[in-house]
Amino acid sequence: MKAAIITGSERDAARVFPGQIRAALAQRYELCEAVLSRGNLDRYADCARQVQILFATWGMERFTAQEIRRYFPSLKCIFYAAGSVQEFAREFLDCGVRVFSAWRANAIPVAEYTYAQILLAAKGFYRAERRSRWNYYAAARYSDRCGGNYGSKIGLIGVGSIGSLVAEKLRANDVQVLYYDPFLPPERAEPLGISPAELTEIFSTCDVISNHLANKEELTGILSGALFDRMKPYATFINTGRGRQVDEKGLVRAMKRVKTRTALLDVTTREPAPPLGRLARCKNIIVTPHIAGSNGREVVRMAQFMLEEAARVESGEPPLFEVLPDMLETMA
Repeated sequence: MKAAIITGSERDAARVFPGQIRAALAQRYELCEAVLSRGNLDRYADCARQVQILFATWGMERFTAQEIRRYFPSLKCIFYAAGSVQEFAREFLDCGVRVFSAWRANAIPVAEYTYAQILLAAKGFYRAERRSRWNYYAAARYSDRCGGNYGSKIGLIGVGSIGSLVAEKLRANDVQVLYYDPFLPPERAEPLGISPAELTEIFSTCDVISNHLANKEELTGILSGALFDRMKPYATFINTGRGRQVDEKGLVRAMKRVKTRTALLDVTTREPAPPLGRLARCKNIIVTPHIAGSNGREVVRMAQFMLEEAARVESGEPPLFEVLPDMLETMA
């Protein structure tokens, strides 16, 4: 069976499909020597026309249905060693190509990162660390007022693949978890031990609030300045979802108005965020460079997930990570 790796980024191809993964692919398939991309498809036209399986990752380019039929007439499956397939999947699905995604693999490090942030935020770690540089006792008082983890109230906004993993991890702690997700059926929420709430209640009552909404156009600005104004004096907001879901001007105003609040932003509307912009100038907003997702060695896990998924599909076993057309309406 003919297979190939495809992505618009040679760097990401090398990171996600290192030597041991390519060796495993070459052992199982007749693997195209070149990494395919839109720019070299004419040069490797014979390979592309014969390919039945594509392994892709970040940098996957979008093709029209006409281009798919022209370049990949034999294609049956795409195994995407990354998370969201929103940018390219619909056209392939419309052409009868099955699409699989390592969304679950990519959710693992985000959930681990978020869980760690929640526990540290409830202890007031981030602001206490800064305060301790000039006043040990002021830092200790700040941490005490944050309340700690026992009996704290955590708000999850969006309970998809990442939010549900965070909820599972939080079950090990003596905390109450509220969630906002109009698409989550009650029968899925019950085993997680989480309770539904409106956004206004979450922002008004929770000690830590974490955003995991799907990357949908209609959710732009859903987390408004009015919601951030409701945050408790020592509450923390965490965003590993998407920057555009946050009214950043409103967030900055709310943080400046109550300086004991904290915001931990791993994603921003503009990435990278301007070094002298409003987020950087606000002392109780901490910005990290989009590191919650698969990073370093973690990226290889996504390729391994897709290798295993391909083996299941070929053996006739039920797949675990297939993306069906109706899923594109709600998934990240």
